Amino acid sequence: MTAIINRRTLLAGTAASALTTQQAWSQGTDEARHAASQGPDDWKRWARDTWRSLVAMTDEATGLPADNIGASVTSPVRSGYTSPTNIGGYLWSAVVARELGIISRDEAYGRMAKTLRTMARVDHHEASGMFFNWYDEATGEVLYVDPDGTRPITPFVSSVDNGWFAAALMVVRNAEPRVRQLAESLLDKMNFAYYYNPAARPGVAAGLLRGGFFETSPPDEETDKGNHAGVGPDVYYRKFHYDIAVTEPRIASYIGIARGQIPPAHYFATQRVFPDSCDWAWLEQKATGVHRTYHGIDVFEGAYSYRGMRIVPSWGGDMFEALMPDLFVPEASWAPRSWGVNHPLTVRAHIEHGLDEARYGYWGFSPASNPLGGYAVYGVDAIGMDPGGYPSDVEATNFDRGFEGCREGTNPNPTFGDGVVTPHAAFLAMPYAPRQAFDNLRRIERNLKAYGEGGFYDSVAVKSGRIAKRYLSLDQAMVMGALGNVFANNVIRRNFSQGQVERRIRPLIGQEVFAAGLER
Repeated sequence: MTAIINRRTLLAGTAASALTTQQAWSQGTDEARHAASQGPDDWKRWARDTWRSLVAMTDEATGLPADNIGASVTSPVRSGYTSPTNIGGYLWSAVVARELGIISRDEAYGRMAKTLRTMARVDHHEASGMFFNWYDEATGEVLYVDPDGTRPITPFVSSVDNGWFAAALMVVRNAEPRVRQLAESLLDKMNFAYYYNPAARPGVAAGLLRGGFFETSPPDEETDKGNHAGVGPDVYYRKFHYDIAVTEPRIASYIGIARGQIPPAHYFATQRVFPDSCDWAWLEQKATGVHRTYHGIDVFEGAYSYRGMRIVPSWGGDMFEALMPDLFVPEASWAPRSWGVNHPLTVRAHIEHGLDEARYGYWGFSPASNPLGGYAVYGVDAIGMDPGGYPSDVEATNFDRGFEGCREGTNPNPTFGDGVVTPHAAFLAMPYAPRQAFDNLRRIERNLKAYGEGGFYDSVAVKSGRIAKRYLSLDQAMVMGALGNVFANNVIRRNFSQGQVERRIRPLIGQEVFAAGLER
């Protein structure tokens, strides 16, 4: 397969031949289709059942999906809350369901239109056009009590959640002309400049995105009062910024840059890895690399070492942070010397960790429901920066190599326990390891029995056999998005990346060279 050959050539350090976007997309799904042809009914059934769970989550009157339901899709018990991300996931999943022939064009239109009409009337932050973090899916009302129902909250306006909702609007406006006006009436009001703090990194030529803001001052949290957009009243910003590249908020960065609300240089202000000085020795590993300059910004192009690979890490080493934005932006083909190298290596790291290092027999690690109850984060700790670690097992086994020249590692050779695999992670990996992804998913279903009426359950502990028997709307939407790209001609990417997205984002990300590759 040409796309895979090109990536291997890049990993070996030689130049790859240029591909048009359509060529790269087509080649990137051919092998996945071939792998699926070995059991053609499997992926179709997975898609139908996954969509069934999303329908079960969705309120019939508002068109808003709940955050999650239990195992039953015939008598669903909905969570009572939802978010802009969940709502966006339902919208793009409706597009995929239509393209795969699961629902008719008219049904897809009706579902999208109902959801968009509800979102046009819900309370939101009017000056920015952004939506609050939590709504009641049955009424569309903003929640003033946290989703657990345990304490009062001040409604929060999240940059990453609004990024995913805006991404969905950009997909549906192009995929369904009958809802274009509705979608654009919401999208046109969304101003990502509200999140962009140009002074977040003093001495650097561009700034970072805030995590979000409150419309009113929260009584239980210290905030920064201000207004980066200069439009409307001041808001109350949370004090943290998103400061690394390989994490899911880059979807908000892409959208803000594409729409001219954030300067392109911001893309290079996020750090690929943190510095290699002893001031950063609290990290689990010392990155190595080189410095390069883009848009007047000095970028430390560093990477972590793992099993003969050099990988630019995410915060947690999970598939969600690394690959969910790639559902929308064809990063590997637009940026073959950066994302086109890093994405397949991230997938390879997950496979090798699950099968060879930890010997779980299965792979794919990402934040999801905990088989023992609640929610937890999972990842391949060795390719994540978080010193606390996103573990891959129930025991929360932590990896720590140490920081060369500064401190010794506390656990450089861990022994792993009851691994927790998350099926949506394998779906995200399909474009990069299709045969392995299909084999992994088939075995998760047949051997571990982590499958129900609504598709794959959210996670499973492989040794104990404990299963998180519930469905999360975001995780199911990632499954649908991945299947749509593989089996419906990149339907999500095609509809998202038209026009100004490709004109502004493709040349921006295409110039970079990551330090990722194979160690010699």
